[in-house]
Order: sequence, then structure tokens, then C-alpha cells
Amino acid sequence: MWEPFQRYRALDPEARRLFRRATVLLLLLNVSLRLRGFGKTQEWLQVRLQRGHPSLPESVTSMEVVEKTCRMVRAAVHYAMPRAGCLEESLTLWYLLNVQGISASVRIGIPKQTAPFEAHAWVEHEGVALNQLEEVHERYVPFDSNFPGPPKEEP
Repeated sequence: MWEPFQRYRALDPEARRLFRRATVLLLLLNVSLRLRGFGKTQEWLQVRLQRGHPSLPESVTSMEVVEKTCRMVRAAVHYAMPRAGCLEESLTLWYLLNVQGISASVRIGIPKQTAPFEAHAWVEHEGVALNQLEEVHERYVPFDSNFPGPPKEEP
């Protein structure tokens, strides 16, 4: 019982903040998807993202931020929202990455093998699946459209 708490306390302040944000966002997305549906939830996230992006400190690489964010979202799913689905997890990871100025997109696909209908969501950054094994590209065919970050401002 104490081990998860001790692991949380051992995290650096930024990782703790990401874990807390992921936990709250997973809960909000779970409720929003159930009550308002995917389209309205997507709009809500897009509006929140258009408020601006902080730039990454020069001492931190984008891959370090991506890895830490992925770890904290996985931990939040495991410890705080164990029944969160792949869509809630993917939207949370996508949002937290984009808020930190890292472009990512949510992909939704269906299995390549004929089976009962099912769909799966994952996040990609520079063509790499972040919250899934790379085999997701071998097992699923993504729909044509993705869930990109907010529109870039034209100079």
C-alpha cells in the first residue's frame, strides 16, 4: 500500500505535476466522452490548446518530455483510472504533449484482420506510436484523418 505513495514522492516536481494533471484529465475525459461524445470533447480540448504553448527550456530535449509524459500518463491510468480506455489515455497523452509544445496526433484505427468490429486509439509523434507497441501499425489500419494539434499561427 505504501509503495505507490513512496514512488510518487520520489518523482521530481514536474513528473508529479504531470501525474496529477493526467489523473484529473482522465477523469474529465471519461465523463465528457460519455455525456457529450467524441466531437464535443475534441472541440473542448482544441479550444483549451489554442490558448498558447510554452516553449521547452533549452536544457530539456523534446524526447525527454515525451518519455516523461508517457510514463506519467501510464502511471495515472494504472493507479488512478485503471478502467480508462485507450481513447481516454490517448486524448490525455495527446493533450499533455501539445500543451508542452510537442506536436502529436491521435490515431484511431480498426484491426486488419476480419473480426467483430472494434476500434483502437493511440498517439503518434513523428510517425512513432507512443502509448502502444510499435506493432500497432502492423495490427491496425488507421482512419485517414487524425486528431492533430491546434492550428499553427501564420506569421
